[in-house]
Amino acid sequence: MQNFRLALSALVFLIVLRPAPGIASPATDVEHYLAGLSSWSADFKQTITDGKGKELRSAAGKFYLERPGKFRWDYADPSEQLILADGKQIWFYDKDLAQANVRDMDGTLASTPAMLLSGTGSVGTEFDIKALPDDGGLHWYQLIPKHPAGDFQLVRIGFDKDGELVSMFLADKLDQITQLSFTHPTKNPKFAPDLFTFTPPPGVDVIGRNAK
Repeated sequence: MQNFRLALSALVFLIVLRPAPGIASPATDVEHYLAGLSSWSADFKQTITDGKGKELRSAAGKFYLERPGKFRWDYADPSEQLILADGKQIWFYDKDLAQANVRDMDGTLASTPAMLLSGTGSVGTEFDIKALPDDGGLHWYQLIPKHPAGDFQLVRIGFDKDGELVSMFLADKLDQITQLSFTHPTKNPKFAPDLFTFTPPPGVDVIGRNAK
């Protein structure tokens, strides 16, 4: 479930924040990127480390995004899991456990940065943002929530020389660090209509509100 929670926190910068008009800040590149983003897909690798740098777990898979409010994380390694949002509900599916958990999006996201799914938030008004020194060939920005209420303390996002999002770091309140690396990104692709729908396979135990 921790993979699910941290993945949700990462989404805020891609699906919910709209640019703050008329504001010149270190977030200009971030705002410009978000303004032109309607859909996105990429391969991802996720690594979680503790406060001392010890790796706790890792995972990999494929990520799909369609604004507003639809996303899909297909975890393929080390096990098959799925996080899928259809705009109203979020499904958490674990193939090995034969279990699916469904929740209302608003309730699930209330304690994460993705609470901004209402669409009323903007980068400049919700986060203190600063540009960081370039590192590893990437341009870095740090975002700290102005009204911390969720599980994370800060997020750092890295863009390559072409302005493409390729890396994210999330630090939670337990001092664990989640790193997400994105490869083979595709900006504004066309997806099949059923990509963001989920029907539990036969025999799967479904838990949660609005489960059918």
